[in-house]
Amino acid sequence: MSYRKTHGVPALFSFFIPGLGQLVKGHVSKAVGIWAALLVSLFMGVIGIGFLIGFVVWIAQVYDAYNA
Repeated sequence: MSYRKTHGVPALFSFFIPGLGQLVKGHVSKAVGIWAALLVSLFMGVIGIGFLIGFVVWIAQVYDAYNA
């Protein structure tokens, strides 16, 4: 029996809940790093640039959940 990895499910999880796709794949340190980066971007939202940083982190973590 051949085992085929599915990359779409972790990416879908990460699309709705950032870092969940990395947790599903077993990459706990990546998930914690994503949560930390999003927390920092939330605090930086006060000066305006945090929203852009948060969006970039969100896109990057969905891409990582699909490809890693």
